[in-house]
Amino acid sequence: MEFSEYPSHALMEITARPDLVFVRGEGSWLWDNQGRRYLDFIQGWAVNCLGHCPPVITQALAEQSRLLISPSPAFHNEPAMRLAARIAEQSGLQRVFLTSTGAEANEGAIKLARKWGSLHRGGAYEIISFHNAFHGRTLATMSASGKPQFERLFEPKVPGFPKARLNDIDSVRALVNPRTVAVMLEPIQGEAGVVPASVAFMRELRELTRAQGLLLIVDEIQTGVGRTGLPFGFQHSGIAPDIMTLGKHLGGGVPLGALVASEAVSCFEHGDQGGTYNGNPLMAAVGCAVWDVVMAPDFLKQVRAQGERLRAGLVALSRDCDLGAVRGEGLLLALDLGADIASAVAEQAREQGLLLNAPRPDRLRLMPALTVSGDEIDQMLTLTRQAIETVRSRG
Repeated sequence: MEFSEYPSHALMEITARPDLVFVRGEGSWLWDNQGRRYLDFIQGWAVNCLGHCPPVITQALAEQSRLLISPSPAFHNEPAMRLAARIAEQSGLQRVFLTSTGAEANEGAIKLARKWGSLHRGGAYEIISFHNAFHGRTLATMSASGKPQFERLFEPKVPGFPKARLNDIDSVRALVNPRTVAVMLEPIQGEAGVVPASVAFMRELRELTRAQGLLLIVDEIQTGVGRTGLPFGFQHSGIAPDIMTLGKHLGGGVPLGALVASEAVSCFEHGDQGGTYNGNPLMAAVGCAVWDVVMAPDFLKQVRAQGERLRAGLVALSRDCDLGAVRGEGLLLALDLGADIASAVAEQAREQGLLLNAPRPDRLRLMPALTVSGDEIDQMLTLTRQAIETVRSRG
């Protein structure tokens, strides 16, 4: 079929999209309506943790859809209870509120922290977040984000989010005041181009928040559920947060997120929080299926091994092509190109049948399926090298 047979004019224009239509996916691969195959190292922005259309997800959807889809969040359902128990046990946090998106989970975390501040810190409401952070696209999560492009959008936004500098504990300490209730951060800033919070900084932050009686909120939407080789990104630094948010990987491609908190912080009263689709059994059943695959010890061991293979290949590519640093953890990595050619490289790679993400003008972000094979990693490295060389040859 031609592209014109799929009219796109009714879709609201929110981003530049190439003139192709994807119609099928399997594992690390996508096919367009012309029958052309693409190696996908974006995976829905790190959403499809088990790749495209894995049988474990399609089976969970089929089986649960025949039983119960949405009885209303006013009632318990078995898949939601089962998933919440799994998350609580693995995280060490006792309470789970299931959401439809990561942004919704972060919005809930902000509300929960402010409710806690109203009860325990004399009405404190400010949440210290970080420059270049990304927490979502609701008004509150955009306000918490430190993305420069958000600064003048949709004003006036939600007040109460002073910005510190990542890996600079003094910049955090300088912002603490009687209005402060929490600090919120990503263990790895994904949209910033894969910029990790150091182990030392995470530990200093936990010490500071405890000493000041503040909450620590970790946004694990991109780093959680196995992406970094451990169940959660914060575990690399050996700390424990008060509140955690999940999304993306949790649903393996379907809309699912979670707000997770300790018992002591879980202070919502009836009516404070809710949502029509929260904890619906169809999505929760998928979450359980994904969780059971990813949390198997051998699975995470393989994620770590493939992450090392990808890192080694990127380091070699950087050395051979005189590029920049390789950043990240597990299967969330970035390659600094040393020049503002990332968009051109991504476009050229797509022409060659490879999907790459360029979150910054000089940087590529790699977010393959956690099930990616060694051969697929090698193919990606070869195609990326070719794309870089082609773009450079054009000047």
